[in-house]
Amino acid sequence: MKLLIVDDSFFIRDRIERAVKIKEITQIVTANNGVQALEMFDYYKPELVTLDLTMPEMDGVAASAAMMKRNPKVCMLIISALADKKSAIDALKRGARGFLLKPFTDAQLNDALTTLVKRAKA
Repeated sequence: MKLLIVDDSFFIRDRIERAVKIKEITQIVTANNGVQALEMFDYYKPELVTLDLTMPEMDGVAASAAMMKRNPKVCMLIISALADKKSAIDALKRGARGFLLKPFTDAQLNDALTTLVKRAKA
């Protein structure tokens, strides 16, 4: 499975990429804003996406809606700060499959991604 990591923070993108310990995830690509995320989404066709909500150019809510239109089966995990709770709820209503609060541990990330992998396989 392919994972697309979308966050405007290089630190967070790198942290997620290094923390992923799930054998089913065989390819990881990253994007630093919603516009780039859609380009990567169209090119790589990932089954899994981690998505920040507060980003320049196109926020995560708009990006998640566009991704869900392109592929309603994509499994999306919103990773954001508590301040974005309302936006996270909006994204979940539009089809995102989970929410992980920043800061998070490696174990929390891998647990959330394991759940997404199971849903993607179903």
